[in-house]
Parts: sequence; C-alpha cells; structure tokens
Amino acid sequence: MKLSIKILPAVLLLFVGLPVFAQQRLSLDSVLQVIRRQHPLLQQFERRVSALDAYAEGADAWMPPMAGAGTFMTPYPFQEDIMPDNKGSLMLAVEQQIPNPAKTGAKEKWLGSKAAVEEARALAAYNELRAAAKKAYYQWAVLEKKQAVLLEMQRIMITMKKLAKIRYPYGQGTLGNIYEAEGRLYEVENMLLMIAGEKEQKNILLNKLMDIPPTVDYLIDTGVITTLPARLVPVVDTLELAEVRSDILALETGIESMRLNQELARTEAKPDFGLRFEHMSSYSGMMPQQFTLMGMVSIPVAPWSSRGYKAEVKGMGFEIQAMEKEREVMLNEAVAELAAMHIELEVLAQQLQNYQQKIIPALEKNFEVVMLAYEENNGELPMVIDAWEDLSSTRLDYLDRLESYYVTLAAYEKELER
Repeated sequence: MKLSIKILPAVLLLFVGLPVFAQQRLSLDSVLQVIRRQHPLLQQFERRVSALDAYAEGADAWMPPMAGAGTFMTPYPFQEDIMPDNKGSLMLAVEQQIPNPAKTGAKEKWLGSKAAVEEARALAAYNELRAAAKKAYYQWAVLEKKQAVLLEMQRIMITMKKLAKIRYPYGQGTLGNIYEAEGRLYEVENMLLMIAGEKEQKNILLNKLMDIPPTVDYLIDTGVITTLPARLVPVVDTLELAEVRSDILALETGIESMRLNQELARTEAKPDFGLRFEHMSSYSGMMPQQFTLMGMVSIPVAPWSSRGYKAEVKGMGFEIQAMEKEREVMLNEAVAELAAMHIELEVLAQQLQNYQQKIIPALEKNFEVVMLAYEENNGELPMVIDAWEDLSSTRLDYLDRLESYYVTLAAYEKELER
C-alpha cells in the first residue's frame, strides 16, 4: 500500500493521522516542508521560545506585599501596677518591596534575548535536518538511475543468453558462453537486490526526518539532479557568510544575550526600594490611634555586597571575549571548508563532463562495433559481454561520481545555509 502525499497543509496531516494509500511523487521541497512543520526537535525549540516569551512577560513583576498583625509595646503578663496607657496596642502592618525599574527592564531584555537565541538554534537545527534530507533524497535519486542502468544490463544479458542458446546448436557458440551469460545475469540480479535495499533505507531515513511511520512508501522526483551540474561561484567573504549562517547567528545572539545578562548584573549596583506602613490601636482605648510610615532603600554599594555582582560582571566579560573568539574560529573554519568543497565540486563537475562527452561515448562505440562483429559471426559472445559490462560499469561509475557531487553539494549548501 502507498501513501498519498500532497503539499497542501490540510493533506500533510495525513502523514500522522488519516493516511490515504496511493503511489504518488514527493518532491524535495515537499519533504523539507514536512520536516519544517513536523520534526519533534523543531517543535521542541518552538516550545522553548514560547516558554521564554512567557518568562519575559513576568519580568517586571513586583514581590508580593507582606501583611502582619501583632502587639506593640505590650507588657508581659502577671505584672502589677500597669497604667492603662501602658497596656500596649494592637498593630497591623503592610510592607511592599519596590524593585528598581532599571533592574526589571534589564531582566526583561535579557529574557527576550534568550528567546532569540533559541530561535537561532532552531534555524541551525533545521539546517542540519535539511542537509540530511537533501543528501538522502539525492542518493535515492541516483539509486533510481542506477537501477535503470542495471535493468538495461539485465535486458541485454537476457538477450545475450537467448542468442547463445540459439547459436549453440549450429556450432556458432559454446556451452560456456551460455553459462557465462547466465552467471553475469545473476550478478546483475544481485546488484538490483542491493539497490532495492538501499532505496528502502533512504525511504526510511526520509520518513524518520519527516516524523512519519517508516513503512510509508512513495516515489521521488529524480529530476532533482541533472547530469551536468552548473558551476558554482566560490564564497570567501566572511561578512557575507556571517549574515546567513544560522550557527553563527546563534552564537552572535548568544553573545548579545550574555551582554544583556552582564547589564542585568550591573544593575545590582542600583538600589531597591521598600515601603512599610504600621497602624497601632491601643488596648486601653485611652491612647490615640497611631501609625508609622517608613520608606526603605537598599545600599548595594557596600563593600561586602558589591563584591559579588562586580565579580559576576567581570566573569561574564571574559565569557563574551571567549565567545567572540569562538565566532572567529567558526567563520575561518567555514570559509576553509567551503573553499575545499568548492574545489572538490569543480573536480567532480569536470569528471562528469569527461564521462558524458568522452568516456561513455567511446565505450558506446566500442560496444556497437563488437556487437556488429558478433552479429556478422566475426566475434565471440564473451567479447560482447565484456564490452557491454565495460560500458555499464562506466555508467555506474559515472553515477557514483554524480552521487558524490550532490552529496558534496548538500554539504556545501549546508555551509552556506541554503
């Protein structure tokens, strides 16, 4: 049974809910859309961003007010000669701590920056998943082309075997020719089995990346790869690279978040405030009702308290410097990696061109000449088989290099965030 897969969001839900079975093609863009929509890792980042946004909403919250009740200046019991005006009072108290607005503002900015870091990390994770999906999709497309070559080999070998059986009774061939053709035919069948298994593996890998059941089956678009890939323009500008690489952007947002955290630590040098109100009502009723209103302010510049946040600010400064050096290293490595892959892609593109324009045409002519000689009874079947296998194995070698090109291209696009 086959799963019907569409690009429309409503039908994409069929992957996880109500599958309709039919064999249809799934393009590479559709695969990437499903991964972007459904992969659990990306959904995990989305939840983290939502959590940090929720935390940021409460950054400007105050501490809850404190309320209390008790006695004020009340004598201990069992004492004699206590004057009515000395019996004490019932006291009610309310206290509210008032945070410094600079602190709450700095905390809100810092929490908001942490959400931006998670968003950048989500883009970096998607870039990894996208590169893995492209690699598997390209490899599957090449396997389809290899299968076509092997099926053609199988068809030719079957024809060779039939011709050998027809010519043998007339003394125009040997029994060994029949067995040789039969043996080569079995080799091709083994190769077809291997190709079928590898295609299933790529199918399962793509299903895992799309977070759908491994048994879901579909076709792919082999037109995603071309036989003569276009040449690529090398990238050497680190500034341009820094603007598109999600891992670099994640590190930069991390640096910015650390700076905002450092600013938050610096606000510890600013005072906090408090307000306390107390109401006293005398037990004797002979004293007037009284109150106390007190404003409070913290003194964070005291040496025994300032040492903590100063050390924290200093430590985060060193961490920022380390992260900046890490960014520099990542950019240098990325530029070097891109340069190496660009050279590899250029060499592979030239090899592919040589295969198409020189090597394969020459072997095709060789096979035609040997086949013509065999048809005119001027050649032997083993020579025809060898010529055909040379041509077929060269076509498979060409497809191996085509696969190497597109696997390298997927890695190249990953580095360029494409």
